[in-house]
Amino acid sequence: MVAVLNKEAILSLAEKAVKVGLQKGASEAEAFAYDGKATSVGIERGQITKANHIVDRGLGVRIQVNKAIGFSYTNIIDKEEAVEDIIGKALAAARASRPDKNWRGLPEKKPYAPITNIFDSKILELRPEDLIDLSTRMLDAAQGDKRVFPIEGGAGAGYSSTAVVNSNNVCVFEAGTMVECSLATLAKEGNTVTPVCFEFNAQRNLNVDPEWVGREAARLPLSSLKTKRVDTKNYKVIFTQFALQELFYYTLINSVKADSVERLQSPFKDKLGTKVGSEVVNIIDDGLLPGGLRTSAFDGEGVPRQKTPVIEKGFLKNFLYDNYTAQKHGKESTGNASRAGYLSTPNIEATNFHVLPGTKSPEGLVGEVEDGLVVSYLQGAHSSNPVSGEFSVVAAPAWRICKGKIDYATRGVMLAGNIFELLKNVVAVASNDRMMGQLVAPWLLVENVRVIGK
Repeated sequence: MVAVLNKEAILSLAEKAVKVGLQKGASEAEAFAYDGKATSVGIERGQITKANHIVDRGLGVRIQVNKAIGFSYTNIIDKEEAVEDIIGKALAAARASRPDKNWRGLPEKKPYAPITNIFDSKILELRPEDLIDLSTRMLDAAQGDKRVFPIEGGAGAGYSSTAVVNSNNVCVFEAGTMVECSLATLAKEGNTVTPVCFEFNAQRNLNVDPEWVGREAARLPLSSLKTKRVDTKNYKVIFTQFALQELFYYTLINSVKADSVERLQSPFKDKLGTKVGSEVVNIIDDGLLPGGLRTSAFDGEGVPRQKTPVIEKGFLKNFLYDNYTAQKHGKESTGNASRAGYLSTPNIEATNFHVLPGTKSPEGLVGEVEDGLVVSYLQGAHSSNPVSGEFSVVAAPAWRICKGKIDYATRGVMLAGNIFELLKNVVAVASNDRMMGQLVAPWLLVENVRVIGK
């Protein structure tokens, strides 16, 4: 990887932007500086076909003048006049905007909790040749059976550092790393072609396991070659992490964001303290999770990340706030302000949305099911209704459970229901916690799920 900006350089850039903003007439000023690099190699049709290297550096500035907000950004940070230029544009935008009566000010300085396992210097040393090696090992592990065909995938590594400085004495810096490998495959036997199956491994340190990814990416489609149809009725269904990620991202996670509640786009409005799930459902938004893919010491406004209980034993405990929505409603920010790098102003996002694990092994969970399904992947979850929670999705592939054992793969299966009813019908939680981007979760066993078969 190329050289990175050091801590002093990126902080100095942000501090200068705030200083210039105040000098030029801002009532408040905030600077978000970013330095990021990413290197990746891609796989197409079983071959390593491309390598990419991306460097992205920039500065975003938010200005407040008489409770009106202006924002501007630039990716030209090596010229002296760049800071002056974006400050001028942000000030002009603020002066042209209407005052926001709900504006209460930028965040104040607060102490930060210690975080661990989000930076590994060895990742900075990775070359494209190293990522090619990871990809080759993954492909070799997947191609032991000639019926398996890798479709796409690859390996990548990245570094990012951010600094947030504002006129209320917030001045913070953080650096993090990431490495991942992924592979999508299908299997063919005669005239039978399976759905595409996907597996990946992502870590903040260099402890990725490409061989495991390859083996799993091959095992899943091979186990889906011989299928049977299932009857239409209500079943017990085990949702794996991939399936939960799809469902929760488009429904549940949005419903606990304070701005969704404010816009009356959440069914959880006025339900704090009430029961919204079964007693085995416990969810924490954990911005401090060791090694979490979304872990950091502070959010996009420099507010300390924290652990926020969302659901405890089925009861709704908290919503997620950024600084603006928190102050508007007389609350404290939960450290959930997120940004698209330096390109945007903050919005509310979950960090590590952690469904707390239980004590049962995956095999133990399957053993509790007399007649049901294991669902690994869903298609169509993006069309779920984020307000009502209604969903209708294709489960491809899924496997039938008979008398406590996985029996055969299914075909032509759809699931229909409501995510908020699904939460109430969770009867058991496995112990196999796994990070899936924004979601951290084990398998969940849910009863009374409508399955539409033949």
